[in-house]
Amino acid sequence: MRTVRKVYKENGISIHETAEVDHSAIIGEGTYVWNNCQVRRDAKIGKGCNLGKDVFIDFEVEIGNGVKIQNGVSVYHGVTIEDDAFLGPHMTFTNDLFPRSFIGDWKVSKTKVKKGASIGANATIVCGTTLGKYSMVGAGSVVTKDIPDYGLVVGVPARLIGFVGKMGQKLQVVSENEDSYLMKCPVDGSEYEIPRSDYMLFEADKNKKAGG
Repeated sequence: MRTVRKVYKENGISIHETAEVDHSAIIGEGTYVWNNCQVRRDAKIGKGCNLGKDVFIDFEVEIGNGVKIQNGVSVYHGVTIEDDAFLGPHMTFTNDLFPRSFIGDWKVSKTKVKKGASIGANATIVCGTTLGKYSMVGAGSVVTKDIPDYGLVVGVPARLIGFVGKMGQKLQVVSENEDSYLMKCPVDGSEYEIPRSDYMLFEADKNKKAGG
């Protein structure tokens, strides 16, 4: 007869019996911690999060509310995840720019994933970078530099190919002025003001691609 393992619920938190959660970790109400997860000491996980199978949360990591972490993701020390972020299956963080197995006194390079950002499956985020609000990283991409708010990046290394709104759809330019571009979502009609400096990053990456 097949054995069905249990999910234990306490104080509005659901934790699978195979998960290992340190007693010092703080987990918010409505959060699910699924099969074979490990949550280390002093980690802070917000309300309404979902940690899929085989997720690893390192010590002192901070995760906001409403974050969805898919199967096989490791969130290492030095990484901060803000509210409503999405981490796709088996995407990878790093926290050491100069890794050597024989160096004990190494320096953590911090990474921040801002509110609402999404990272596609199997993407790699090189440490020391910041992913802007509601930005989106395509599956399999390797991020080596900061992504602006609403930026859409793909490739190895990742390059900026446009901007997306909260619906995740690519924005269209409506107008421009000296300081910014007004862009519109084709799905819900919402408008976004993208700073000219950020739009110029897109133009620069487009020119690099065109030039090979």
